[in-house]
Amino acid sequence: MEITNVEAFLKYYSRIKSRTQKLFEYIPPEKIEWTYQEGKFTIGDIIRHLAVLEREMYAENAQFKPSVYKGCGIEYAEGYEQVIALYNNLYQESLATFSKLTMEDMNKKCKTPAGIPITLWKWLRAMIEHEVHHRSQIYIYLGMLNIKTPPIFGLTSEEVASKSK
Repeated sequence: MEITNVEAFLKYYSRIKSRTQKLFEYIPPEKIEWTYQEGKFTIGDIIRHLAVLEREMYAENAQFKPSVYKGCGIEYAEGYEQVIALYNNLYQESLATFSKLTMEDMNKKCKTPAGIPITLWKWLRAMIEHEVHHRSQIYIYLGMLNIKTPPIFGLTSEEVASKSK
């Protein structure tokens, strides 16, 4: 996908974020810091990672500044309500930054934390892929907990198969 229009990007970005936010409704609050294995991200870590990395890396890079990301530990937000609020608040901050972008900005080069120049619209496309990757992890974690999750586009695989010819 090539980003050729800032408004279309923002609309798509908002839809991606709303799908992730919808999934949060299925997380039992007492499972926010659950993980399948010690030393691996908890559900809360994944959500904090999405929020903080987006704001402190992608949004900073979109302003042609270096990343200030330092991690996603519990010190950023603890407990279900605080973790979800962090995600929502930092999303709004990032959205405000991205809303100021022009197509001229989108076609400029920014630098990744590794110092690699990349066209900004490609870097923001990677941000969306990053969101989807980690949302998928939350789906898997919830599946491991035997928690029924919503189908992402309205039908489950089995429902699509039953309605297909």
